[in-house]
Amino acid sequence: MIWKGRRQSSNVEDRRGMGIGGKTMIGGGIGGLIIVLLITFLGGNPGDLINNTSPNTESNINTPYKESAQEKEQSDFVSVVLADTEDVWSEVFKKKGLTYENPTLVLYKDSVQSACGSASSAVGPFYCPGDHKLYIDLSFYEELQQRFQAPGDFAMAYVIAHEVGHHVQTLLNSGGQASAAAKRTNDYSVRFELQADYLAGVWAHYAQGKGYLEKGDLEEALNAAKAVGDDNIQKKSQGYVVPESFTHGTSAQRKHWFKKGFQNGTIEGGDTFKASNL
Repeated sequence: MIWKGRRQSSNVEDRRGMGIGGKTMIGGGIGGLIIVLLITFLGGNPGDLINNTSPNTESNINTPYKESAQEKEQSDFVSVVLADTEDVWSEVFKKKGLTYENPTLVLYKDSVQSACGSASSAVGPFYCPGDHKLYIDLSFYEELQQRFQAPGDFAMAYVIAHEVGHHVQTLLNSGGQASAAAKRTNDYSVRFELQADYLAGVWAHYAQGKGYLEKGDLEEALNAAKAVGDDNIQKKSQGYVVPESFTHGTSAQRKHWFKKGFQNGTIEGGDTFKASNL
């Protein structure tokens, strides 16, 4: 992805070096991690656990954080991607007669406090609808490359765009017509996550149109979508899959909806809640 020297977002909050107190929130936006998998294997919905966790009081642990040169490049990159999402979604919303509200991206290290509760980096990147903020520990870069075998800067761009997709869903109240009981089902969670993948694809469509994508970028994003599919994660972690416990969708589904968004480039066509075949 061509990103160096381009506009960075002013909506980045750096909390690295700031500690928190309280219990740990379980849940994640992009694909869960080990703790989330333990919950989903039992049929739970990690999204509900995020949204229902009570906020905790932040501690006074606050020391200056000195980022490495690699971390500086990573933080600059995510800031540029966030700026791109701001431009794209502001344009898309304007065409629909709506006003897009920019989310804030919070950089943290090890643990963080959100309006949805406190979280450790084990949950992976996530979005909290309670404060309209995305939370990312940049160590997920290495997690994505090493554990998920999904290298490349556009793989990480997909992750950020997916979390921004959850923000778009919040603003549009996507799936809001569903009953409270329906929202607690794994089927609803899968459809919700696949729509965020679709919206990430819509952003990528515009990024391509602006000339920011390089050869191989689309493949990097699709590889990342495949890597964080429920079936792929379960196979690698326990050797078999439990379809009824899926909360984010299979590798094939995640790739399909991201690619569909990439091809369509519009919000229309991404209603996973009404889709008969995911």
